[in-house]
Amino acid sequence: MQTSSLIIVVLAAGLASQWLAALLRLPGIVILIPVGIVLGPVTGIISMPTSSSELIGLGVAIILFEGGMDLKLGELKKAGSGVIRLVTLGGPITWALTAVAAHFIVGLSWPVALVLGAIMIVTGPTVIQPILRYARLNDESASLLKWEGIVNDPIGVLLAVLTFQYFTLSGEGAADTALALGGAVVTALVLGGGGGWLVGRLYRRGGVPEHLKPPLLMVLVLLVHTASNQVQHEAGLLSVTLMGMVLGNMKLSGRDDLRRFKENLTVVLVSVLFIMITARLELEHLQLLDWRAWLLVAAVLFAIRPLAVMLSTAAARMRTADRYLLAWIAPRGIVAAATAGLFGPAMLEAGFEDAAILLPLVFAIIIVTVLVHGFTIGTLGRRLGLAAPDDNGVLIIGACPWSIALGHALKDQGVEVLMVDGVYSRLKNARMRGLAVFYGEVLSEHADHELETQHLGLVLCATPNDFYNALVCKALGGKFGRHRTFQLPTRESSSDDERRLTADQRGQIVLDGKHGYDWLEERMKDGWEFRSAKLGAQHDLATLTEQFDARDIDWLPVAAISAEGQPQLFSSEQPFQPEQGWKVIHFSAPQSAGQSTVGKNSSSTTDRSDDTLAT
Repeated sequence: MQTSSLIIVVLAAGLASQWLAALLRLPGIVILIPVGIVLGPVTGIISMPTSSSELIGLGVAIILFEGGMDLKLGELKKAGSGVIRLVTLGGPITWALTAVAAHFIVGLSWPVALVLGAIMIVTGPTVIQPILRYARLNDESASLLKWEGIVNDPIGVLLAVLTFQYFTLSGEGAADTALALGGAVVTALVLGGGGGWLVGRLYRRGGVPEHLKPPLLMVLVLLVHTASNQVQHEAGLLSVTLMGMVLGNMKLSGRDDLRRFKENLTVVLVSVLFIMITARLELEHLQLLDWRAWLLVAAVLFAIRPLAVMLSTAAARMRTADRYLLAWIAPRGIVAAATAGLFGPAMLEAGFEDAAILLPLVFAIIIVTVLVHGFTIGTLGRRLGLAAPDDNGVLIIGACPWSIALGHALKDQGVEVLMVDGVYSRLKNARMRGLAVFYGEVLSEHADHELETQHLGLVLCATPNDFYNALVCKALGGKFGRHRTFQLPTRESSSDDERRLTADQRGQIVLDGKHGYDWLEERMKDGWEFRSAKLGAQHDLATLTEQFDARDIDWLPVAAISAEGQPQLFSSEQPFQPEQGWKVIHFSAPQSAGQSTVGKNSSSTTDRSDDTLAT
């Protein structure tokens, strides 16, 4: 296959796999590995040259850099000594236990077993992040898993390199290996840490045009990776991880743009790399996975990981529930696969014939750990009290009388509500009505570290400032999903006036797009209230509208709650069709009101039943 065709096939297969995994709410690796096996060893459609190892290494470097940028020192304060012990003690314990098990269970020689043990230290941010996205763990528990995965990746690779060198290069000894380890650390501090700080200073002072910052940063990452490897073999991954951590914790004004660029690039790289690495497998290597190999996989899951966590965190100040969670959750990802793909063939060439099983064995561990841990982390987290049972909550920004009344109406229907405001006095009424509150600026670093949102699925910005509402929706859209971030209608619709905010610069407009903050507050003063109507089999929203018309009562549908308890907000930009058993929360005039001032929303269709007071 020609190079251009090969690139197109790999890109298409990788991104299609990621898309399918997202639809099935699975980590992408679950789909990528089987697709790679089908395209590679099964059908032979993709044949990767041996020179692809260098390209794989560069891709892994960018992935680890992006992961390093996500590591916030504020999160480390939450994780505390647990992360330090997992890295400094948990890694070596995992290394030793895995090597012993591989030697005595599978019969691997000690050199190959020790290289495998080093690879198993790697737990992988490329699979941890997708799993955490669906698990809804609290921030502290999620930070433990994220920090361990990202920090352990370069450490595991470096130990694998040093172990390989110790057994394959002449003249290597314990002193030489220790010297190489020290050299890698110094190289990472100088080129990675120092380089990241210099780049941050350059960007902060405006030394690089805005449109060149993301692509230039990618090139600089690859340069640091390559230069570090020239100084000390395979020190590049440690350097780029540290570089990402430094840049991620510098207060750069364009940090989010840089991170977004890296995240998009990482998705493509992960998709491509898993296809490439899996395609390099051969069927005869897969056939080496006998019952002893699967027994080792079971040992990694049920004995080695729990022992390593319990021993390394024995005296750490961390919750017992977190220790149990960590003892079970340790999925491996792209870095483990790439490392095995590098050292498996290299050890074969060095004369270690049993190294042929290294790559398929690592892939077996990757597949099993991702599937088992991915499907059980949510249930285990909820049983341990570390995860929200559902993400049916609503985050309301701005504590005004109307939004407080809406929050209370939602809470009465079983929906979790969190009210956020930067003015403490505004939250008084919300607290008096039993609503959970958070005092502070929602876009602040304090909120980023302290605001628990794993149980929240919708955002409603309800402040009197249209532009602030838009700013918050744009900032939180990446986390919650742009289709789940809403704001009150602006005073003038942006679709009617080119000088107003475009749809890309704001959230989804809630309600009918016409009645904004001032109008809602005036109706509150006039005695309007929130009520709920349960929808039946014979009546839809049109019937409910006719009933209000017949009683000459003005009303405005605001939210609907499904029979499973999932809320949705009415929006002219996102019409939906509630079904039988749903509840509609509406904002309506007192029962004695007479004049009609609200335009009816005829684009939504639903069912209804008896009207009941909800406030």
